[in-house]
Parts: sequence; structure tokens; C-alpha cells
Amino acid sequence: MLAMQQSEQYKRHRPETTLPYQLVERHYPEFTANLAEQGKYLPKYVEREFDEFLRCGRLEYGFLRVVCGDCKHEKLVAFSCKRRGFCPSCGARRMAESAALLVDDVLRGYPVRQWVLSLPIPLRLLLARYPSELSKVMQIIHRAISTHIVNKAGCTNKQAKTVAVTCIQRFGSALNLNIHFHMLFLEGAISENPWGGTTFTRIKAPSHQEMLELAHTISHRIARYLEKVGLVQRDMENSYLNLPIDDEDSLLQLQGASVSYRIAMGPQQGQKVFTLQTLPASNEGEFGQLANTSGFSLHAGVFANAAVPEKLERLCRYISRPAISEQRLSMTDHGKVRYELKTPYSDGTTHVFFDPIDFIGKLAALIPPPRLNLTRFFGVFAPNSNLRAQVTASQRGKTSPKLVNKEECDSDKPYHAKSMTWAQRLKRVFNIDITECEKCLKNNVTIIACITQPNIIHKILLYLDKHGSPITGNNTRAPPLKAAEQTTMFDDLTIQRDFDFGA
Repeated sequence: MLAMQQSEQYKRHRPETTLPYQLVERHYPEFTANLAEQGKYLPKYVEREFDEFLRCGRLEYGFLRVVCGDCKHEKLVAFSCKRRGFCPSCGARRMAESAALLVDDVLRGYPVRQWVLSLPIPLRLLLARYPSELSKVMQIIHRAISTHIVNKAGCTNKQAKTVAVTCIQRFGSALNLNIHFHMLFLEGAISENPWGGTTFTRIKAPSHQEMLELAHTISHRIARYLEKVGLVQRDMENSYLNLPIDDEDSLLQLQGASVSYRIAMGPQQGQKVFTLQTLPASNEGEFGQLANTSGFSLHAGVFANAAVPEKLERLCRYISRPAISEQRLSMTDHGKVRYELKTPYSDGTTHVFFDPIDFIGKLAALIPPPRLNLTRFFGVFAPNSNLRAQVTASQRGKTSPKLVNKEECDSDKPYHAKSMTWAQRLKRVFNIDITECEKCLKNNVTIIACITQPNIIHKILLYLDKHGSPITGNNTRAPPLKAAEQTTMFDDLTIQRDFDFGA
């Protein structure tokens, strides 16, 4: 019993020992120097992402002192960067909180189907360069799918509404820039009944023919919209993106190489990334809830029943997961960064390889611009929906009966759920109770100080290191990179070059 409790005790994450941290620490300065030689520089928000990542989880940059009120056992808790780009630690915490919010406060009690829409490669670059167009494109997609669901329920858009939570993912399994959409739609439509409540009408799963029609409709509407705003130009033979060329903007080079599986930096710039094919190629045809048309791929084969909230939470974690998996990242004997694909490609590709400098460029291309909301709510779940408070478990919305106590707060904003604390995330995801003392096993751990002054931080860490404290183990230099087994390079993967909406 004691051994089990000890295995579930909190242990401070040491980012300096992880491979992503080591790669960024060693090669990011060289990466920026190479850009400077070309007269190019990273945007400020990208520089901040890297700088904060190198400070994330390091006691040298500030920490909290927590102490048990019974046995007086102390512990130091380092600050995190809380960034959205590529930090695995902060991404995992955000994933846990987002999944808990969706399951507990929003989606509970309804059957949910995941709809995944992938875009043609040129459109991924276009939306990366024009993030403001994401909202309009998502509205087009939501309108097409929601109309299909409502009509299938035997209603019109005036009689009933559907619900969707959309997560924008900017990364592919090969760390490539791949903007696509994971949408959680309710398996049915919601309408108001004469008694002032709501009625949920469930529908059947979409057929393959229905998926093809939806994909074709979405591709046509997106094509018309992008032509209307002047971002896509057509002639008799092909379609072209209207992208401005800015020689000082390094992100266009990095994003273009990332989205097309190309090498962005170094002497092999412009060539395809190295790949490893260890599985036989498969030629799976279109079947079930999968449709491909004109470079668009629409999938709706994952379903979570209301009676199985555990599956729904796993699904919510999947759509809000971070970009990098430390478990699939390693180094070769030749100094290459090797990344294992989560799902092998149809041609048998299982791994991709990067030079360390090019790996940094891949990370830079994945960083979202500031103030870009990657989670959107549509339909009845929209913030201004009159039915939102009636259909969500937390009763969040402008008509919510749970209003803020005006005696305690002057605000008249509707009730909304508070974000999870760090302790709540750990307990929910890893079954670790940080409020429980690891010595006396009592729940009486409190924060006694927040240390941010560099001189005080230095004195505390120096004192702990001199006395051999296990709290820090605080070496500012990372250990040497771990070498993995030697690998053999095979043919690199073939990418789609066509740009045809079929419109």
C-alpha cells in the first residue's frame, strides 16, 4: 500500500533533462544566427515562445514554497510558461483542463460524434498566413454540417439547432504545419418545446454518400469565399494562392517548408524531409464515414455515447493534445532528430528525420499567433445562444440562473465555471494529490511564499545545493543527448502537389 502511494506522489518535472529542451537550448541560438545572416528575423511572439519555453519549470527563474502545516515538510514548485506553441508540459496541462471542462460543463449527457476536416496543402499555408480567415471558413464548415444534421432530424434551421465544439489543430503527426479541424457535434438536433424546455432528437450515423456530398459542398463554398476575398485566383488550368512575398518575414519560408514536408534550413534547404518506411504500403479505399474530394478529407467515424463519459474524455483529450510527444522523439547516432508518426502513412512511412536546426524551424512554424482562439463554440453552445444555459451541465450562458452575488461583486456577468487549479489537474489526470504531504500523508499543504527576486532565488538554491538537498538537483547545464539505435534511410514520402477545389 505504501509503495503504491509513493508511486503516485508528485515529482517535479525537470525540463532540462528532456530532449526537446536540450535541442532548443543548444540549437536555437544557431537557428536565429542563420536567419540573421539571411537578413530575416522571427516575429516577437515567436521569440517569446522560445524564451519562455527555456524558462519553463526551471527553479532558477522563480518558484513557490509550499509547506505541510503538520510535519513542516517543504517543497519548491517551479513556474511554468503556459504557452500554446510546443511546450509538452504546459500543453498536457491545457489538454487535461480543456477535456475536463468539455466533459463536466458542456457535453455531458449527449451522444457526440467527431467530425474531422483536413484541407488541401495550399490552403493550410493560406490559413496560416491569414489566421483572421479561420473564423469565416469555420462558419462555412459548421453551417454545412449543422444543416445536414438538422435536416436529417426532420427539422429546419428555424425549428431546431445543433451544437458543435471545434478545436483547431495546427500540427500533423510529422510535426508539419497542418491546419485542420476537430469538431464535436451532437448526434442530433435540439429544439424548444411548448413547455419552455428543450427536446433532443437523435439521428443515425452519416452514410458514405452523405459524407461525399458534404465534403463536395464544403469545398465549393470555401472556394467561392476565398475567390471572393481575393486570396485564390483561377485560370483555365489551375488555381493559385495570392500570398504577399515579404523578404524579411522568415515565417513564410518556415511555414511553406513545413506544410509541404520540406527542409527549411541548412544546405539541403528545399528538399523533402528524410523518412523511414518500415511497413508495407496500404491501398485502403474510401469506406464508412470517410470522404475525399479535391484535396479535402472529411471523417466522422468516431462516436462517443452519453453513457460512456470516459470515452468522451479520451476523445476530448485527443483533440486538444499538444503538438509534441516526448515519447516519440529521439536522436540517431548521426545526430539527426527522429520523430515517430502516431499513425503510419499509407505508403508505410513510420518515422521522419530532421537536422536539429531544421527541427527548430518546424517548432517555429507551429506557434499560433497571439489572440487566436483555438477552441470555438457554435450553435446552441455559442456564448450568445439563448438555449446555452438550458443544455449545458454547468448552466453557463446569458440566461443562466447562476448569477454572481452582487453583494460580493459589482459585476452582472452570467455565471461561468472557474478554471481548474494546478492541483485539480494533477489529481484528475494522474491521480496525484499535491495537497497531500509526501511525508505525513495529511492534506494540510499550503503556499507560504512566492519567490521571484533573482538574488533571493540564487541564495536559496545555493544553500540547498551546499546541503545536498534533493529538492533541486539543480544543474543549469543539460546532460548530453541520448543516442538511439542506428537507422537506415529509405525513400521519402510523396506529397500532394495538386491544388484543385473541384469547383
